Amino acid sequence: MVKQLSRELHPRGRRYPERIVQFGGGNFLRGFVDWVVDILNAETDFASGIALVKATPGTYNALDEQDCLFTTYLLGIQAGKFVEQTRLIGAVNRTVYPYQDFAAYLALARQPEIRFIFSNTTEAGIVYSAEDAVTDEPPGSFPAKLTRFLYERYHHFAGTPARGCIIIPTELIVDNATRLREIILEYAALWRLEPGFSEWITAHNIFCNTLVDRIVSGFPQARAAELFERIAYEDRLLTMGELYHSWIIEAEPSLLGEFPVDKAKTPLNVKVVDDAAPYRTIKVRLLNGAHTAMVPLGLLLGIESVQEAMEHDALATFISDLIFQEVIPSVTEVPRDELEAFARAVFDRFRNPHIHHRLLTIALNSSSKVKERILPSLQGYLEVTGELPERLVIAFAAFIRLYRGEWRGEPISLNDDPEVLTWFKAQWSEADSIDALVHSVLSNAALWEEDLTSVPGLAPRVSACLRGIEAGELLALLRRASP
Repeated sequence: MVKQLSRELHPRGRRYPERIVQFGGGNFLRGFVDWVVDILNAETDFASGIALVKATPGTYNALDEQDCLFTTYLLGIQAGKFVEQTRLIGAVNRTVYPYQDFAAYLALARQPEIRFIFSNTTEAGIVYSAEDAVTDEPPGSFPAKLTRFLYERYHHFAGTPARGCIIIPTELIVDNATRLREIILEYAALWRLEPGFSEWITAHNIFCNTLVDRIVSGFPQARAAELFERIAYEDRLLTMGELYHSWIIEAEPSLLGEFPVDKAKTPLNVKVVDDAAPYRTIKVRLLNGAHTAMVPLGLLLGIESVQEAMEHDALATFISDLIFQEVIPSVTEVPRDELEAFARAVFDRFRNPHIHHRLLTIALNSSSKVKERILPSLQGYLEVTGELPERLVIAFAAFIRLYRGEWRGEPISLNDDPEVLTWFKAQWSEADSIDALVHSVLSNAALWEEDLTSVPGLAPRVSACLRGIEAGELLALLRRASP
C-alpha cells in the first residue's frame, strides 16, 4: 500500500540547524541545489537545514503538506549503462512566506546560524526596480527582498563581520553574484541606508558567481503511479531530472572549508574555481546555444521536446552541424578537443529518452537568450572565417518568426518580457515588407545592445531565410544547410 509522505519515512528524519536561506522552490532548486545539500548532510559534517523563502506571492502548498519532503528521480547514462536513482530529500526544514508573514521573514534574518543564501529566480529575477522601498513589506524584486533581509541582519548584529553570508545565486546570467551585489548596493543608496551597511556587504559577505547545469524536467506525470509503487509512498513533488550535473562556483579555495563538496562520497561535479569564464563560454555557447537554436526551429516544425528534436532527421543533423561546424570554430579561447568532447556529451544528454524537456519551457525569455547564446557565436564565426554562419542565421530568422506569436493560424504561448513581446507583435503588424521588419528588429540596439544592421550581410541573409520560412520552406532550408 502506498503511504503518505512524512518525516517518519526519511532515514534521517531530524531537521538540521537552519544555516541556509533559499529563495525559490522550483524544480531546478529542488532537483539540484537541495539534492546537493542533502548529500552533504548525509556524507559530510555540513549539517545544514534550508529555510525556503517564497520570493513571489503565493505558497508552496504541496511542500507544506509533505512536511517539506520530496523525492528526486534521476536518470542517465554512466559507463555506457542506463542508471536511475531515487533519493528522498530532507534538507528543507520549513517554508517562509514574506507576503503572508513579513515579520517571520525578518526573524529569519536574525537567526545567528544563517550562513548561506541560495537562489534561482529565473534570468529575469536579478533586476533593479527604483519602485521598491525599504518600507515595503515585502519589496517586490528579489534583490530588494534580499537587501532588506541583509539590512535586518546587519542592524540586528550591529555589523558583526561573522554574521555575513555566503551568497550563491544560480540564475543563468553572466556574473550573477556580482550583479546581485551591485543591485544591493544600489538599493542601499536609494534607501539612504547608513554607509556602514554597504561596507559590511562588501567586506563581510561573499558573493560567488556560478554556472549551473542539470536538466530538471519536473513531475513525471506519465510514470507517477509506477514510481509511487516503487518508492512505496505518494509524492506529488517527485522531481525528475538527468543524472548529469555541473556546478561551477567562482570563489576562493577556502570556500571548501565551509561548503565541503569535495568530501562527499557521492561524486559531485561541483568545482570551486578562480575563474568561471572558460566554463561559462563552453556551456553558454554549446549547450545553451544548441537549446536556443533548437527552440524556434523545433516549435515551427511542430516538435514538442528536445528528445523529439533529436529523433527528427533533418533538425538533429542541422543542430549537430550548427554546433560542430559553426559554434565550435567561433570559440577560440578553449582548445577544440575540449569543445568537441563537451559537445558529444551534450548530444548524449539530449538523446536521453527519459528526460522530457519541453521546448516551450526552454523558450522562456528567448530574446535575452538569443543575445547571449546565439549572437556571440554568429559574430565570432564571422570574425574567424570572414563569412556568416548559415545555420546560425537560419536559427536567428526562425526566432524572429516565432516571436510573431502565431504559426499557421494557431497562437504560440510565449513567455518573455511583456514589453518585448508587445514590441515584436507591433513590428509584425506595422512593417510593410520582410526587409523592413528585419531592419527594424536588427536595429533595435536596446534589445541586442548594438545595432546589428552594421554586421556585413546579416540583414539580407536573415530576410532571405525569413521569406523562406514564411513560404513554408523551413524543412528545405534545414536540409540544404545540412544535406
